[in-house]
Amino acid sequence: MDSTWKSLRTYLLVTPQTLVLLAFLVLPIAMIGIVSFWQFNGYAMIPAFSWENYAGIFSSQVTIATYLNTFKYVVLVWTFCLAIAFPVAYFLAFHIERQSRRIILFLVCTIPFWTSNIIRMISWIPVLGKEGLVNQALLGLGLVNQPVEWLLYSDFAIVLGMVHLYNFFMIAPIFNSLMRIDRDLITAAVDMGASGFQVLKEIILPLTAPGMAIGSIFVVTLTMGDYLTVRLMGGGQAASVGKLINTQIGSLQYPLAAANAVLLLVVTLIVVVGILRVVDIRKEL
Repeated sequence: MDSTWKSLRTYLLVTPQTLVLLAFLVLPIAMIGIVSFWQFNGYAMIPAFSWENYAGIFSSQVTIATYLNTFKYVVLVWTFCLAIAFPVAYFLAFHIERQSRRIILFLVCTIPFWTSNIIRMISWIPVLGKEGLVNQALLGLGLVNQPVEWLLYSDFAIVLGMVHLYNFFMIAPIFNSLMRIDRDLITAAVDMGASGFQVLKEIILPLTAPGMAIGSIFVVTLTMGDYLTVRLMGGGQAASVGKLINTQIGSLQYPLAAANAVLLLVVTLIVVVGILRVVDIRKEL
């Protein structure tokens, strides 16, 4: 009787979380998958089972180019986030001795989250615009004869905005991994004659790989579905899958938007599974 009650109690404990997961995650995704097979006649959705929406996606050169452009943003944002996050996390973990100062500096990295995404994007306009601070400085120093136009409303601005938004999602897990490294391992390696580069290569990077993988998952998934940054920082001149879906929803093409959402989800899951196959993150969790 006791063993039965213990087993039943376990199921009862997980039931609320399971119901919430089913109601707010599994069911909406299932509904999106169902709608993706419906048809749209220009006025209303027609419940049916048709591959027309998916066929239209793969046969459209514009849509394929949009997906490729999104992958370009993902690669660039991930590269810059990793290049910035690792040195910052390494500095906080190994070069700041006082715990209180380390906490303060870590909180400084969260400053971009103190305001909304829209405010953060708009704040770049007076910095990167034709009359912005950067162009004024370049003109004042005589480095250019006219304002640089590609600083704003371009791929450069989009990548910069995304790195600004998502860099902390890479810093936090890498910092956590670095703090878990046993300092005695590094001391022992140095005592045995290992150089700084060897310590970095043989100890720090392998032990930090799970944190990098978790940060990569955050950055990749957020970048894949981002449309607000592309819209504001691209000035309507750039395309991404998230923006494409938003445009299709605005024109009431829900089945086609659902098909793109399903395809985007599948592609994102493939990337995440690929990351998990390369790095085992269970020790970090």
